Amino acid sequence: MFANLQYLDFDSSSIYSQHLSFDIPPPIFISSTLLELHVNVTFFDDCLYLLDRRFNQLRVLHVKITWIRSSGLTINNTKNLPNLKCFSLYCNTDTFVYDELIIPLLHRMLNLEKLHLYLIIGCKNTFIDGNNLKRNIINHMPQLNILTFNIRSTVRLHNQINLLSNEDIQYTFNDFQNNQIITCVDYFSEIERGQCHIYSCPYELKEYHKITNNFPGGIFKYVREISLCDQRPFEHDFFFFKFLNHFHL
Repeated sequence: MFANLQYLDFDSSSIYSQHLSFDIPPPIFISSTLLELHVNVTFFDDCLYLLDRRFNQLRVLHVKITWIRSSGLTINNTKNLPNLKCFSLYCNTDTFVYDELIIPLLHRMLNLEKLHLYLIIGCKNTFIDGNNLKRNIINHMPQLNILTFNIRSTVRLHNQINLLSNEDIQYTFNDFQNNQIITCVDYFSEIERGQCHIYSCPYELKEYHKITNNFPGGIFKYVREISLCDQRPFEHDFFFFKFLNHFHL
């Protein structure tokens, strides 16, 4: 069945989307013709199964993952993926394994030309900034010519004295020539957390979460849902979002 299948969209855009999840042992599902795959999966392990050579000609992969976290399973995350040219990774739940899982996966994509990242990352020491993206991603992808991202990283505050400012983070993107990069840094003393939101423009996502009083403004013609998060009363009018369907406090 589907012997010549080249494109598969596994319900990735449906409101009530289906999620693909591999049982143990994973099912035998192999295609040597599939070139482009759009899919929702439950766990990061499911993404690794998709990239275990069962689709050895895959060129484009768009994957939405519910949870990116460590598991007790042993899955090979080291073999290179030379055929993959475009990769999109979307996860709207917090992950604390950016260095342990996400970066090793990206390092397998030696010939990637387009990369799109939407991530919420809990960091141990410092925020994700331009230097981190260059050191861990860009420098490992010599063919990369399009990088878009929306990354919100958080750190716990432990009586730090020299806190990074928004200007400090923005400075790390000075040599990103092909994108306008927006940065927004906030510190919340009551919960002892810092937050840094970085994203490339134009902003094409349908949601913009955890807006603070440092919200930089801009054009958001695709955004339909926003949420607010701050210790202080809001001073903004949200006329930037002209087509809202959902507003969360």
